[in-house]
Amino acid sequence: MKISKSEHRWIITFLSPYIALFTIFIVVPTILAILLSFTNFNTIQFPKFVGLKNYISLFTTDSVFMQYVLPNTIKFAILVGPTGYFLAFILAWMLAQIPRIPRTILALIIYSPSMTVGVAMQVIWLTIFSGDKSGYLNSLLLRLGLIDQPVQWLQSPKFLFPAMVVVTLWSSMGVGFLAMLAGVLNTDPEIYEAGYIDGISKRWQEIFYITIPLMKPQMLFGAVMAVVSTFQAGYIGVMLSGSNPTPQYAGQLIVNHIEDFGFMRYEMGYAAAISVVLLIMIWISSKFVWALFLDRD
Repeated sequence: MKISKSEHRWIITFLSPYIALFTIFIVVPTILAILLSFTNFNTIQFPKFVGLKNYISLFTTDSVFMQYVLPNTIKFAILVGPTGYFLAFILAWMLAQIPRIPRTILALIIYSPSMTVGVAMQVIWLTIFSGDKSGYLNSLLLRLGLIDQPVQWLQSPKFLFPAMVVVTLWSSMGVGFLAMLAGVLNTDPEIYEAGYIDGISKRWQEIFYITIPLMKPQMLFGAVMAVVSTFQAGYIGVMLSGSNPTPQYAGQLIVNHIEDFGFMRYEMGYAAAISVVLLIMIWISSKFVWALFLDRD
């Protein structure tokens, strides 16, 4: 289908606000971060070019990054990303099996934590993981006789990271979940009927051979969103523990490392180098996700 010149102008007109905002808030900051990563910049003096020094220091002399930040970030992404993605699909599929009104109510309940995680964390999770006897988790375990004294869940390097995973999964049902729900609901029922005629008799066969192949765009979108959100997570550990760095760096993620050097030490060049490494990690993971879901025709 050939697009006329007038239609082309209208397309450009409607896309121009998005293009302008994308350029200003995404493209320009990314380019500036890459350029600053090759400099020594303290936000006061003019940036001084230092070449690859920041990257060399990051991978050779920054023991916190190599021993704690990078392993924590990769482990956090592996645990939260696929698990949250799987839960989003399962919940979307289950909700699609019930009537519209209860489905809408449950979808709002499941989606709401992704919008109010900051407030809810202060009200709910800090109360649950409180380190005194009044904390819900400590109170329950004391009554059951599983512990003799309250546990400092959020100040203990042993328990902080699992708490971060639990809280992040609780708040991970965002736009990716809604996209999957829309994909399941928009699947043509006649295709399922054709599948039954061809020999599909079990629900797992219906999911793997019909539902998932037909909602590849939504599955891809959810996977990309899961990758980006998990790698960019950083406030969870700081908000739970109340400190940056987190206790013994147990919950320190790459975003926290960027904040530490950029906004506390004002070493913007070094922080930019860390952000570029994060960008490369997200890009590689996204390419892997695209390779999994796109057809190779």
